[in-house]
Amino acid sequence: MAKFPKGVTFTAKTKSGYDRVLTPEAVAFVMRLHRNFEDRRRALIKARADRQKLFDKGTLPDFLPETKAIREGAWTVAPIPADLQDRRVEITGPTDRKMVINALNAGAKVFMTDFEDSNSPTWDNMIQGQINLMDRWSGKLDYTDPQSGKAYKLGKKPAVLLVRPRGWHLLEEHMLVDGAPVSGALFDFGLYFFHNAKTALAAKSGPYFYLPKMESHREARLWNDVFIQAQSELGLPLGTIKATVLIETLPAAFEMDEILFELRDHIVGLNCGRWDYIFSFIKTFASNKRFVLPDRAQVVMSKAFLANYSALLIQTCHKRRAFAMGGMAAQIPNRKDEEANRLAFEKVRADKEREARNGHDGTWVAHPDLVPVAREVFDALMPTPNQLYAKREDVRVGQKDLLEVHEGTKTEAGFRENIRVGVQYIEAWLRGRGAVPIYNLMEDAATAEISRSQIWQWLKFGARLEGGQKVTKPFFENCLKEEMARVAQEVGADAYKKGRFREAIDIFRKMSTSAQFETFLTLPAYKKIV
Repeated sequence: MAKFPKGVTFTAKTKSGYDRVLTPEAVAFVMRLHRNFEDRRRALIKARADRQKLFDKGTLPDFLPETKAIREGAWTVAPIPADLQDRRVEITGPTDRKMVINALNAGAKVFMTDFEDSNSPTWDNMIQGQINLMDRWSGKLDYTDPQSGKAYKLGKKPAVLLVRPRGWHLLEEHMLVDGAPVSGALFDFGLYFFHNAKTALAAKSGPYFYLPKMESHREARLWNDVFIQAQSELGLPLGTIKATVLIETLPAAFEMDEILFELRDHIVGLNCGRWDYIFSFIKTFASNKRFVLPDRAQVVMSKAFLANYSALLIQTCHKRRAFAMGGMAAQIPNRKDEEANRLAFEKVRADKEREARNGHDGTWVAHPDLVPVAREVFDALMPTPNQLYAKREDVRVGQKDLLEVHEGTKTEAGFRENIRVGVQYIEAWLRGRGAVPIYNLMEDAATAEISRSQIWQWLKFGARLEGGQKVTKPFFENCLKEEMARVAQEVGADAYKKGRFREAIDIFRKMSTSAQFETFLTLPAYKKIV
C-alpha cells in the first residue's frame, strides 16, 4: 500500500489500478497546492458571497473603475502554440473511456474532456477519468464494450486534448489534507498536470485546460499563481500551461480584459459558456424583479444580453490576440424521426453561421454527428485557421447592454418542462452520469441549474404565466406531481422505481422552494454521492 505524505488521508476505497493515479509523489503535489492556495480560495468564495449580497440589495454589476488602465492598455497575451491555432470545431464530454476515444476520433480539432459540469463527481468517475487520460498520452487508450464486444481504439489524428477541472467552489471530499477536503479544481488539475504534462509536450502538444465558473479577475490570478508553482515544481518554463477561460458568469463578463491580463502568460482564449451564463444571470438577479427572464427556450444567443456579451467577448479577445470561442450546440441526433433530426440540424447550422459571421474562432458541439455540420459552416465562412483579424471595432457594449433582458413569455409548458428536465438530470447525476440525453438535447448541470433557479425566481415574485396562472407553491407542487407521473411513463415504471427519483425530487423541490437562493445545486447533491 502506498505511503502518502503526513497529513493526507483518503475517505474512499482504493481499487485496482488507482495507485497509478494516486502515487505518493502525485498526492504530495496536490497536497502542496492545497496548502499554498486554500486560504486564498476560501477568501475568494467569501468574496463572491459578499458581492452577491450587494446584488441582492439592488447593486448592478459594472466595469471596475480601479482596472480601467488594464482595459485601455495596449498589451496582448503570449504567443499561442501551433496545435491550438485552429480550433474551428470543439467537442465536449465527460472522461469515461468510450466517450474519450469517440470524441478524440470525431474529427473535431479539439476535445474538451470534462471533470466538471458534464461529469458526476463520484470517486470512481474522477479516478477512472484520470486513468483514461494517462492512457491517452501513454498510447494505451482502447476499450472493448463488454455487451457488444465492439472494440474502440485511438485513431491516427486525434483531436487536441483540453481538460476542464472543477470550479473553485467545489471540493473533493474523498481526499483530506490536514483534516480538510481539497479543492476539486486543484485535485483535478494537479493529478492531470503531474502525470501528463511532460508526455503531452513530448507528443508536440501540451498541458492544456479549460477553466470554468470564475467570477472575477482575482480568481484568474489565483489560477495563474497555481500554474506558476506547478510549472516550477516540474521544471517547466513559464507559459507551458495554456488555458481557455469560460465566461459563464455575469460578473466575469465585466472583467474579461482583466481575466486575460492576469493569465496573459498562459491564456489562449475565452469561451461563451452560454447555458451557465443564463443561470448566472438569473442567480445574480434572483432577488431583483426587473431582471426576471422568460422561458429558457426564448433566451437565445441572437438577442439581448446574450448577443451583447458574445460580441464584447469577440472584440475583447481579438484586441488581445486571444481566441473567442463560440458556445455549445447541445442537439443530439434522433435517428427515429427524420423530420425532427432535420430541424435540429438546421438550428445547429444557423447557430454556427451566426457565430462564424460574428467573428468567433470556433465553436462547441456535444455529439460527434454534429462535428461535420459545424465544420462545414466554419470551413465555408472561416477559410483561415482563425479570425483574429476580425477586430469588431464596431461593437459598443456597455453596462446597460450586458443587462438587457430578453423579451418573451412565461408559459406553463416552459414551467413544466423545467420540472421534468431538472429532476431527470439530477436523478441521472446521482447515479453517476453527468452528460444526459433528455428530449433530444445533451444536458449537463447547467440545465438543472437554469430549471430550478427560474422556478425559484418565478415563485418568489409570483410570476403570471400566459393565460393568467400565478406561480405559487401549491401550483408548483401540483405540476411536480403531474410531471413526475409523465416522466414515469416516459422512462418506464420499472426504471422509475429502480432509479433515484425520490432523492432527485426532494433535492429539486428544496432548491426550487427554499427561502434563500442556493448558489449551486451540486453542493447539496454532492453529499448524496460522497
